[in-house]
Amino acid sequence: MSSEKSELRPNLSVLALVSFVLAFLVARSFTTLYPNIVLISGGFHIHHFWFGLAMMAIGGWIGISYRDERADRLAAILFGAGGGLIGDEVGLLLTFGDYRSGITYTLVITFIILATLLILLNRYSRVIRLEFTRFLSSNASLYIGVFMAAVSIAFIAETNDILVIAASGLLTVMAVLIIAVYIYRRLRSGRL
Repeated sequence: MSSEKSELRPNLSVLALVSFVLAFLVARSFTTLYPNIVLISGGFHIHHFWFGLAMMAIGGWIGISYRDERADRLAAILFGAGGGLIGDEVGLLLTFGDYRSGITYTLVITFIILATLLILLNRYSRVIRLEFTRFLSSNASLYIGVFMAAVSIAFIAETNDILVIAASGLLTVMAVLIIAVYIYRRLRSGRL
């Protein structure tokens, strides 16, 4: 793969992500504004996640079958839009009937955050490593680490909710690691 092609990949990721978000928003808006318009064929309600599956399959097939910039962009758009249509009905699929389930928003937002992070890490990993290294050497990392640990421990002490305790515990571990790296780097440089 040439370096020119590898530079196009992050753009395709962004294109797929934007297509995902737009398809999700259009599908959710349409079903909210027109809840009584449904496609029924042979007595079956055809949900739009089926169209999403077809779009993802076609986009995937185009993506692996052709080596052309236009085909790659078309594949990214179809794949992302298909994922958005599926994402819109994930609550319906997981709850067996509750289209308005809050799990849809939780999963879609989580997916968008993770995809965005992966795109940014892929595209800017060298710059991110450099900035993170600089951050760990600065006093700001110590202050942020102490703040994160204090707030996380306060949340752990105030709740019995296992998810809050798990998330706060993870943040506490991250905070302790940030503080430890700060102290280690300071000791190593002789500035502590």
